[in-house]
Amino acid sequence: MAAFVYLSREVLSGFDNYKYSAIDSSPVSNYICHPFWNFCVKFVPLWIAPNVLTLTGFLLLLVNFIVMTYYDPHFYAGCRDHPEHPPIPNWVWLMGAINTFLAHTLDGIDGKQARRTKSSSPLGELFDHGLDSWATLFLPVAIFCIFGRGEHGVNVFRVFLCIMGIMVCFVVSHWEKYNTGVLFLPWSYDIGQLTMILVYLATYYGGHNLWKFQIPVLNVSPAEGFELSLYVGFLFLTFPFTFYNIYRAYKDKTGKMLSISEGMRPLVSTFILFALLGLWIHMSSCEILDRQPRLFYWTTGTAFSHIACYLIIAQMSSTRCELVNTSLLPLFTIVLLVKEMCQHFKIQAFSLSKVNAKEINQKTK
Repeated sequence: MAAFVYLSREVLSGFDNYKYSAIDSSPVSNYICHPFWNFCVKFVPLWIAPNVLTLTGFLLLLVNFIVMTYYDPHFYAGCRDHPEHPPIPNWVWLMGAINTFLAHTLDGIDGKQARRTKSSSPLGELFDHGLDSWATLFLPVAIFCIFGRGEHGVNVFRVFLCIMGIMVCFVVSHWEKYNTGVLFLPWSYDIGQLTMILVYLATYYGGHNLWKFQIPVLNVSPAEGFELSLYVGFLFLTFPFTFYNIYRAYKDKTGKMLSISEGMRPLVSTFILFALLGLWIHMSSCEILDRQPRLFYWTTGTAFSHIACYLIIAQMSSTRCELVNTSLLPLFTIVLLVKEMCQHFKIQAFSLSKVNAKEINQKTK
């Protein structure tokens, strides 16, 4: 183990030459968040390391996840059509609002504290963005916990798609930097965090029944409305800007000028991950996502964060991103075993055979 190293000499040399380059054009961030963070950071003692702020903020979000898991492991507590599951105590939503507010603030001032104490380093950025990649899991899961999966709620697979969409937004922002050399901070992050805080507070005062109604004109529930807002954010606030920034970097020759195949490398492992997870969901004989949604979401978040960290390391050190992450092998093995079971029992994972369909029709007549 003494000879094992996580980072190669090439990567470490790349870190030696690294300079942070980011653009934040979000009005919410520039006119609301940053002025507030500039005020808050003045109260942080100079002896506190920036990474302590980063870790503390992440742990607060983790506390939210753990407490909500304890009270609502399967997302039935917010469902009026499942009275056997008691609702989550209202104090949990107040805790969620406070922890999310503090976590967002700490995430906003850690870089300012680093510059204030002259301790900025590539390690701090990697630590910050690495934990952010894991935290992409928490917002949609918490929202889903409020709405539940019953009446006026959203089913577990659609929540999985929302989680996947948020993770894709995160990874394409770093893929963008991998190609352009500049991190264009997404507008959706601060908007999402502030919205989350308001939803927590509203639920604290009104309870989960507050959200059991249909929005006029749109004829959708608040849960479905939130789901739609995520997709609108993906399609109009993230992807167009990302593709445009990459296009401009190539047109103006200000980016890294990678070939198409080299520029696309960072996305391969992420999309393989989501493809394998999708296969696992649909081929699982025990309906794993329906029975253990939190465990499946946690697995998704952990695997994604591991892959995202490799991309962050590659774009920060200006080294070549790996094509396929080796951590996908265990997941690939799981999906392969599920396929072998289909072959053994002579069944199809996604459809019924013609013989079985005829037998069912005959029995129902």
